[in-house]
Amino acid sequence: MLSIIVPALNEEKYLPILLSQIKKQNFNSDSEIIVADAGSKDKTVEIARNYGCKIIPGGLPARGRNEGAKIAKGDTLLFMDADNVFLPENFLSKLLAEFERKKLGVASFPIYPNSKKIDKILYGIYNNFVNFTQIPYATNSVLVKKEIFEKVGGGFDEEIKIAEDHYFAKQAAKFGKFGFIKIEPVLTSDRRFIKDGRLKTYLKFILAGIYMFLFGPVKKDIFKYRASGGSEGGR
Repeated sequence: MLSIIVPALNEEKYLPILLSQIKKQNFNSDSEIIVADAGSKDKTVEIARNYGCKIIPGGLPARGRNEGAKIAKGDTLLFMDADNVFLPENFLSKLLAEFERKKLGVASFPIYPNSKKIDKILYGIYNNFVNFTQIPYATNSVLVKKEIFEKVGGGFDEEIKIAEDHYFAKQAAKFGKFGFIKIEPVLTSDRRFIKDGRLKTYLKFILAGIYMFLFGPVKKDIFKYRASGGSEGGR
């Protein structure tokens, strides 16, 4: 069984797009969708309920993922951001088939912003780097066996301010094989570029990468970064 876990905060704009994309999938295996809501003031919870999701209290983003995993019935967990706006046809079936064929314990896959060509080129460089090196890195979403998730103490580290998904993938790879599954990419929204500006957003990515290389996980607010739902903080 597959459990799809989505942290959310005030996602009435994007959540119905993601959920409708999931519902359209030609996926024959049992599955469930868990929305970990971080106290939304809009129609996020109502939308999730209308789509038949399980709804639990959560936080953004690591806590929401961890809370979702606690109640997940599936033996495989797929963590997705609420603003993923396009899933390719047969995405879930192809993803799971490759996951099983390669005997993976944790995996990521191509994700591109639904924005300008330059962004797709830059994200393409990153996606191809992960695919070529197979270095454990997440690309906004993570697929993992539940037994592997449970071996990573505490799941996603809730103290990390940014790129906690990358750190989780690195830790999970200690207990199961990591793989980057090269399939047709998922598209995610370009809202960070719109709200913060393209240059500023990429500078934050670069600074975070340098910090992680020199000092390890970012556990303090080195700058403000918009989490899913548009809230601000270190993440």
